[in-house]
Amino acid sequence: MNRMMAATVALAIGASAQAEPYKPSADAIRAHISFLAADAMRGREAGSPEYDIAAAYVASRFIDYGLKPAGDAGSYLQKVAMTTYVPSEGRIALAPRGGAAQPLLFGEDYIPGGTPLAADVTLDAPLVFAGFGVVAPGYKQNDYEGLDVKGKIVVVLAGAPKWFQGEERAHYGNGTTKRVAAAARGAAGIITLYTPTRQSVSPFERLKLNWDETAMVWTDAAGKPSFPGGSAVPIATIGLAGGAKLFAGAPTSLDAVMAAAESATPVTMPRFALPLRASVDLQNRIGTGSSSNVAGIIEGSDPELKQEVVVLSGHLDHEGVGAAQDGDTIYNGAMDNASGIATMLEVAHAFKHDGIRPKRTVMFLAVTAEEKGLVGADYFAQNPTVPKASIVANVNLDMPILSYDFTDIVAFGADRSTIGGAVQRAAATLGLAVTPDPDPDQGIFTRSDHYRFVQQGVPAVFLKTGPANGGAAADKLFRSTRYHRPNDDLTQTIDYAAGARFAAVNYAIARELADTPARPRWNKGDFFGTLFNGVGAR
Repeated sequence: MNRMMAATVALAIGASAQAEPYKPSADAIRAHISFLAADAMRGREAGSPEYDIAAAYVASRFIDYGLKPAGDAGSYLQKVAMTTYVPSEGRIALAPRGGAAQPLLFGEDYIPGGTPLAADVTLDAPLVFAGFGVVAPGYKQNDYEGLDVKGKIVVVLAGAPKWFQGEERAHYGNGTTKRVAAAARGAAGIITLYTPTRQSVSPFERLKLNWDETAMVWTDAAGKPSFPGGSAVPIATIGLAGGAKLFAGAPTSLDAVMAAAESATPVTMPRFALPLRASVDLQNRIGTGSSSNVAGIIEGSDPELKQEVVVLSGHLDHEGVGAAQDGDTIYNGAMDNASGIATMLEVAHAFKHDGIRPKRTVMFLAVTAEEKGLVGADYFAQNPTVPKASIVANVNLDMPILSYDFTDIVAFGADRSTIGGAVQRAAATLGLAVTPDPDPDQGIFTRSDHYRFVQQGVPAVFLKTGPANGGAAADKLFRSTRYHRPNDDLTQTIDYAAGARFAAVNYAIARELADTPARPRWNKGDFFGTLFNGVGAR
């Protein structure tokens, strides 16, 4: 064969290879999940040696797929220094004016709070009831209006008003949001009181099962734990039985307060000083640790667009070794979230296979300590290894249910930015429908790692398999029988072909976000885009 003919054949082969669509591998999905969710990985708890092995595994895949390191000092790992803390039962007692203090009962009336800022918490202060503890200008609600809480302990209801939009309600109902609001007004401590709705969704009795698990927050370069609003110390979560003791002699009855809390239409929530003082004596066992995010990039090809970064993320950690259930103590985390990491790795593989560099830079990010409160994602979003202003979009993968032949996907937050259009078009190429959030009251948009990017103004979506074709039943079954349990392991039914298809749609989304000339933008006036000063919202 002469040189000209050989060159012609080579060009034809290359063109054919590029024209052939990439088909992610079910076997590769199976291999990733099988490694990460093996018993030998002991549940990949953040900070554990097994988590470090999982991080090394992901880094090795990044090397194989040609990703450049995007961690610290030319490595694939971004070290996250941690402060750990474990609360004790402690003692909380209530004293009416002129009366003797009566202790609350641990596990029946209260579960203690914890803080990484103080080993010993001793308070003796009046109690003030501040409704939901919500300050929401857009809803014309300020639960602190007219209240003096300086140096006092505020009692706030769990959650937020039912008449708030679901995802916005989840933001305002978040414990950190409330703690920051209380601290800004000088409160010394905060107590969260259960409502009937919270009791039905997450029974108070279950809190006793894992109340003393090790909690983590990231630590800055000066050694300060990241704990926004920490001057308002989390004192306790109090159940309905304990609530009756809190409201003994109150100017408004507990029944009336709970009736207002359950209203689906706007009502004026009562707010008042309670005729009680609380004496508090709590201890926290504080320590230090570290874990790592894993980051790799495919550098963009466009001279201008390569300065912008699209981040694909998923959490690598799970819950480690814990209380035995049916004789098993290893919380393997196969669906949650070995499946998401496997998906992300196959998307990286797809970029390598196609051999066509994206126009924007694409980062693949496996984050640590999601199960501790989105800690690794928060650290990265606030301390990224690329210029913060360069991050233009985040697509997050967390717990896709891969036990059935899915025919639709859900992209939480897709209706809030132009990322939604990319999701729609990518799904259509694979014959998949995009279903709106099937249960917006759950506020899922605020409950996984993408939300830490949102809080930095970055438009983001959180992708899962959808409710059609048996998906709703599969999701319900998983959540009720396997979620955060040892049997989320390799013995369950896993449809690896479905995993490959989920990787394919994620690749299509990532490819469009990376190659489309217009940068992703928040929809004008969007609540989260406006709140966090994101591009396009104002």
